[in-house]
Amino acid sequence: MADKDLNDLFLDTLKDIYYAEKQIYKALPKMAKAAQSDQLRAAFDKHHTETEGQIGRLEQIFDSLGKAARGKKCDAIEGILDEGKEIMEEYADTSALDAGLLAAAQAVEHYEISRYGTLKTWAGTLGHKDAVKLLDQTLAEEKKTDDALSKLAVSAVNAEAA
Repeated sequence: MADKDLNDLFLDTLKDIYYAEKQIYKALPKMAKAAQSDQLRAAFDKHHTETEGQIGRLEQIFDSLGKAARGKKCDAIEGILDEGKEIMEEYADTSALDAGLLAAAQAVEHYEISRYGTLKTWAGTLGHKDAVKLLDQTLAEEKKTDDALSKLAVSAVNAEAA
């Protein structure tokens, strides 16, 4: 097995988050449909649109590296999204559904924040300046989404679930 370096790790992680974003893009409309709160549904719809842009940015990074934009199955996001599906099934038509959906969405956001923060740091180390800018833009969006979900949980969703 050839020695692998940070470049290989960067590319593998890029493939991982690309796969993850594609799966998230598919899951968000289902979560929006299941949401009872108009505010939560709107948050999911907004993030669906943002996710499309994030996928586009990742494709730009792949292109700048001279690599095809291909995903690599990400077991972590599969597990997180499976938990969200389980919540939709087990809490359908209950007052706790939206709180569960929101918590599942934040688990996704936290995963993404972790990945994008790491990728941005590695891109800087590797001298991929354009990638740093694109990853930073996505990282800022993910943090903003997480913050908006936290505020929604505190201002409405959790109280309605109680």
